[in-house]
Amino acid sequence: MAIHHVVLFRFADGTDPVAVEAMADALRHLPSLIPQVAEYAVGPDLGVSEGSWDFAVSARFASLEDFGTYRSHPEHQAVISEHIEPITVERRSVQFEY
Repeated sequence: MAIHHVVLFRFADGTDPVAVEAMADALRHLPSLIPQVAEYAVGPDLGVSEGSWDFAVSARFASLEDFGTYRSHPEHQAVISEHIEPITVERRSVQFEY
C-alpha cells in the first residue's frame, strides 16, 4: 500500500521569513538522508486563496513501514524540534493510500 502524507502548518504571528526558509531548507534536505522517501515537496502558500494555511509538506512512501521510518527518523525529528515547533502554532496532517 503506497502512502501519501500531507502536512499543513500555521505560523505564529510575526514569524521571521528567514526562519521559514531555514525550515524549508531543512525539510528539503530530508530525502537525501532518508531513502524511504519516494517523493517530497514542500513550500509556503502562494497567497492566492483566502483562508489557506501558511506552509505544506507533501510526501509519498511505498509502504506504511517506509512512512513509519520517516516519521520516527532522528533527522526528521530534529527538523521538527529545531525548525518547525519554534514557529508553528497549528499543524494538521493526513495520510492516505494512493
